[in-house]
Amino acid sequence: MDIQIQKSSIDNILKEIEITGSKSESNRLLLLQALYPEISIDNLSNSDDSVLMQKALESKDSAIDIHHAGTAMRFLTAYFSIQDNREVVITGSSRMKERPIKILVDALKGLGADIGYLENEGFPPLKIKGKKLSNNKVTLKANVSSQYISALLLIASRLNNGMELVLEGKITSVPYIKMTLSLLDELGIQTEFKDNTIKVKSKDAKLQLQRFTVESDWSSASYFYSVVALSAIGTQIKLRSYKSNSLQGDSVLSAIYKQFGVETTFENNSITLHKSSIINSQSRIELDLSNAPDIAQTISVTAFGLGLECNLIGLHTLKIKETDRLVALKTELEKLGAQVAITDKSLQLKPATHIKGDISIATYNDHRMAMAFAPLGLKTSIIIENADVVSKSYPQFWEDFKAIGFIIK
Repeated sequence: MDIQIQKSSIDNILKEIEITGSKSESNRLLLLQALYPEISIDNLSNSDDSVLMQKALESKDSAIDIHHAGTAMRFLTAYFSIQDNREVVITGSSRMKERPIKILVDALKGLGADIGYLENEGFPPLKIKGKKLSNNKVTLKANVSSQYISALLLIASRLNNGMELVLEGKITSVPYIKMTLSLLDELGIQTEFKDNTIKVKSKDAKLQLQRFTVESDWSSASYFYSVVALSAIGTQIKLRSYKSNSLQGDSVLSAIYKQFGVETTFENNSITLHKSSIINSQSRIELDLSNAPDIAQTISVTAFGLGLECNLIGLHTLKIKETDRLVALKTELEKLGAQVAITDKSLQLKPATHIKGDISIATYNDHRMAMAFAPLGLKTSIIIENADVVSKSYPQFWEDFKAIGFIIK
């Protein structure tokens, strides 16, 4: 389904939106709930990824298809590795079969797991024969994806001797690792993160009943930050179910978007975004997003819409996402008239003086491409191809955009 966004505007009347629970928190808690049934979860994400994760964990089938859900692929590979006497084939979409998983598989094999590749070495689909893992020490490259690290940490407490994980190199996306450890700590599982070593103690005993309320998704909030940044002074949007001491790395949005003239107020588990100032066109945005790569697309598009120069680094993980997001960003921004240069870990955007209208934006089966470009509807008419891809993380996205004033056909 393609949609057209006609050039729109947001009035100064306060808009209120409630975004679904964080996909990152939800998927971690779903796996922990499978290991510790005493856990109950409120405000669970209704994203495709979390629905697929939940169904996979509840399934008794011998074949599991997680489609485009990369987090689910990594987490479930670890989970099924410790399901004693259960054999599972886990597969996904054609793009998922191109996304590397060898680093995680090698680490699990080092712990004693029985995992084989059914097609190409180093890539899904995988055949996993679950068993009790005998080893407890493992080394992992730290600069590829924090999801590999979290996958190991989530199962660590169910190993007989816990786990000692040594990380080689610069650690990427540290907030996501800390999110995982914080959830384990809340469950009473002992953890330690010192230098490049993480230790998790074994915990076989039942837990006390625990209820978790998932905070709303900060990555999804980024699109409303972009909307406010691209709007007139005085524009306000209120987003519910957020907290100032968030576990989510993308909560850095509240600091980053000050550079775009957007102020954030925390009150009663909500945030209010307020366009307070116009940014000088000579301003330059320079950011290291190694701890929050999922907001790179939103920030790039915001800067382009405001005619600002933007230099982003720390983007090395974007090449193994739903698509190669750096190439996709360059391609689609250039259609609109942008000048973009990329490396394998950075993006440089020149200031733009004009935005082309009625351009069709390809989304590459990537939910964040669709949502990141949508706010440009405040500057020009734009077409978003395969718009229903947003259901991967934010099924109500287009309805919420209509509710704040976007004209969508």
